[in-house]
Amino acid sequence: MVEPFLREYLGVDLVVPPEYAPLEDVTFSTWTQERYVVPSEDKGPPLQRDHRPKPLIFHDGRLVALPTPSDAMAVFLWAPMGLLLAVVRLLVGRILPYNMGLMAAALTGMNIRARFRGTCHHTCEARGTMYVCAHRTLMDPVIVSATLRRRVTAVTYSLSWVSEALSPILTVRLTRDRLLDGERMKHTLARGQDLVVCPEGTTCREPYLLRFSPLFAEVAGDVVPVAIDARGSMFYGTMVRGHKGLDSIFFLMNPWPSYTVEFLDRLVDVGGRVERGEVPSCEVANRVQGEIGHALGFAGMNLTRRDKYRVLAGNDGCAS
Repeated sequence: MVEPFLREYLGVDLVVPPEYAPLEDVTFSTWTQERYVVPSEDKGPPLQRDHRPKPLIFHDGRLVALPTPSDAMAVFLWAPMGLLLAVVRLLVGRILPYNMGLMAAALTGMNIRARFRGTCHHTCEARGTMYVCAHRTLMDPVIVSATLRRRVTAVTYSLSWVSEALSPILTVRLTRDRLLDGERMKHTLARGQDLVVCPEGTTCREPYLLRFSPLFAEVAGDVVPVAIDARGSMFYGTMVRGHKGLDSIFFLMNPWPSYTVEFLDRLVDVGGRVERGEVPSCEVANRVQGEIGHALGFAGMNLTRRDKYRVLAGNDGCAS
């Protein structure tokens, strides 16, 4: 298109050097490293998980089901009722004590199931216990506190003011400064407060566990691994490129949200053993990841929070 325009209106002939001449036999597919052939049928069935060339690990969006006309209509019709139900569930968690709150949550359709192993129970020591959890939604520490029926403190890197205002438990903000964050966690445990930590640093929707940060193993006394899984039929309770303050609200808008929590065997004096050089902190983190993954049936990975945000948002996730 450029060459006829120059010749007709400007009287100039465009000469293209040979090295910049277009290649007739080059197509887009010849430049790609991976190619998948998509069937040409208009109404082909969705590709099943076990038929995918590679596993799907990171994805974004609020809707759980495919936005077919029937599913989209169901979501739009349910949204006003779901929002009202989310407000009721939030008030239940904020106002009622734990015993009554669990029963009231069950009456609203929320299913919470907890399992305790023999050596996971709270001790009478003055130092607090660190609960190391798999990370599924922002509500993980709240569910742990409700199932333990006592107040715990949640450790978080980035939490919106909306989520912090709605949280019925205390939160401790970390700075991503390893030394400063370790001192804050040690100080909280030394005061006898129980901590809930999610070493993955971000959520993963698929049955995988991201790499655990070993910081918890360097500052904790006793560690209790907690296997957590959350399910919703309409809305995901996590989001990368949206308003993260609405994550908990969207999860509570599901008709029948469910949480399964399993408290695994307690690991005694983890921080002391790491400090004395008996075991590396990364080995403790890998062991805890393996125990939680085995309890959930999830696979462990070396991918981290940065990998997730680079894939989905094009940044390191530090500002979200």
